[in-house]
Amino acid sequence: MLKTHEGAIMIRGKGTGFVAHPDLEEDIVVEREALGFALDGDIVEISLKKKVPGRRQEGVVEKVVKSAHRELIGVVKEKDENGQPVKFLQPDNHRIHIRPLLPEATANDLGMKVAVEITSWKNPQIDPLAKITETLGRAGDHETEMQAIIRSGGFSKEFPESVQQAAHTLYETKEKIFADALADPKRKDVRGIPTMTIDPADAKDFDDALSIQTLENGNIEIGVHIADVSHYVREGEPLDSEAVERGTSVYLVDRVIPMLPEVLSNDLCSLRPNEDRLAFSAIFELTKDGQIENSWYGQTIIHSDKRYSYEDAQKTLDEGTGDYFAELSTMMELSRVLRRKRYANGAIAFEQPEVKFELDERGAPIRAYKKHRTETMLMIEDFMLLANREVAAFINQKAKSQNRELAFVYRIHDVPNPDKIEELATFVHALGYEFEAKKGIVNAKDINKLMKEVEGKPEENLIKTASIRSMAKAIYSTRNIGHFGLAFKYYTHFTSPIRRYPDLMAHRMLRHHLDGKNIGQKETAMYEKISIQSSEREMEAVSAERDSIKFKQVEYMMNHVGEIFDGVINGVADWGIYVQEQNTLADGMVKLSSIKSDYFEHEAKKYRIKGQRTGKVYRLGDAVKVKLVRADKDDRQLDFELIDENK
Repeated sequence: MLKTHEGAIMIRGKGTGFVAHPDLEEDIVVEREALGFALDGDIVEISLKKKVPGRRQEGVVEKVVKSAHRELIGVVKEKDENGQPVKFLQPDNHRIHIRPLLPEATANDLGMKVAVEITSWKNPQIDPLAKITETLGRAGDHETEMQAIIRSGGFSKEFPESVQQAAHTLYETKEKIFADALADPKRKDVRGIPTMTIDPADAKDFDDALSIQTLENGNIEIGVHIADVSHYVREGEPLDSEAVERGTSVYLVDRVIPMLPEVLSNDLCSLRPNEDRLAFSAIFELTKDGQIENSWYGQTIIHSDKRYSYEDAQKTLDEGTGDYFAELSTMMELSRVLRRKRYANGAIAFEQPEVKFELDERGAPIRAYKKHRTETMLMIEDFMLLANREVAAFINQKAKSQNRELAFVYRIHDVPNPDKIEELATFVHALGYEFEAKKGIVNAKDINKLMKEVEGKPEENLIKTASIRSMAKAIYSTRNIGHFGLAFKYYTHFTSPIRRYPDLMAHRMLRHHLDGKNIGQKETAMYEKISIQSSEREMEAVSAERDSIKFKQVEYMMNHVGEIFDGVINGVADWGIYVQEQNTLADGMVKLSSIKSDYFEHEAKKYRIKGQRTGKVYRLGDAVKVKLVRADKDDRQLDFELIDENK
């Protein structure tokens, strides 16, 4: 009998909560009046109401077990209450359903972005009282908005003094640390093999390097060398505790909030060119058709001979000349073989365009453009996927040989929810595409076939986005179920320990298994807890990154009000259609009331609107021309009007 249940609450719309339950197919619904003192993201204890036939299970929040919000970030606004002006906080996070009152705020605070702390909340049906703890700046200013995004996600650029001191001590003693590493008989010296890093042009932290040599038997040896962060950052020490809390580095449009202090992320651990560095490596002997003949895993000393940007490496390949052209060519040929095999085995090609910004000295966007994906980016991805897959497979082979479970941290991706696949099938059929989905069960190859069909079409990005949303979320776990999207039975994250904590865990656990050390149940439970926390921090980081992009998209478009753009309809609702502008990928709305040529009605099942008089149809995925009529930086909203090309 279901009585009480503990879980994280998601609050949507005007204040409806949802809590997942492992024994129920659908989330438990918590109506606003039953939320108690819970806010979005809190861990809550709920009791279950008596089930009403035909309706979803409802619940009531009994208590907040753990609050997700030490502070709330938002803008100070004013409203009239019984003829009196009352100042309140409008939270930046639209999922926060309360509007805390600010009795101590003054007229000077209006329009300012602030951090507040709730001081009194006695009745959950009445907004709480709060006080301003810090003023971040004028809402809409670049630095203010970036700081607000960072703070809203619970991130910080600054490190505690103890962490800074620990990093400084490591740097001061780096020669001794390196000498000790050199003396370790388990560490392999691979400094004589041609080695290079290939990263974005503006990268400062180099997580990975590749080495390559052709063996006497004609096979190719590829070394995937990853920064040996675990040699510097030890479990339980201040640096490690801080990295656990952060979970990941955060990449905003104009800055990085690193997981580790920069003396480590950009220097000591970074695989910088022309310097000896400590690495944790996966070294593979491959045939020219991509078969793995031998593999070796362990700690190494490497020397990167060349630091390439993706563009420079691509230029060398395209022009057929330059430093390490032969090595790059061999790596590219091998990566193409690995890529073809991966897709043939059912890996899904979900690549979507990304928008980049060129900012002036004040942080204002002067150019917005779609990031160009070079094949060298895909090449690096191919070898990182190889290492991640084979490290996880190696652990499982080792476990099988010892006839016991070996603790490890995996990157897992569950099969999609059948209901969501049915919805996706209905959606793509409405857009004119065939899609096999038998009772919500889908084969990854069928999804890939669809991705191939939509390539280059106006609706490509729309269908890819809908497909991604129908998938389960990839998460970290010590319990392996495989990775559906990549079609891998075993998969981990091993290749980015400078910026992802689970990769650092994978390095430590791999080292334990190589040394024959047992990881007990208590340690495994700790690793599982950190895996769950890391998955949550990853989602918060992605949200912060998206918020920073959205802000810059709207800010950029403010200088282009009145201009006409190419767009694609990516949403249809009773009140209007949503359009994505094709250069900046910015989303905006065309209100139905703004279309003067006819009276349009929403036909939800057909994903379209239709004019009553003319029969004119605008449907999901249609390419349209729109005029930008409003850009609101505060609300992050764009308003478009349709341009009738027949006129």
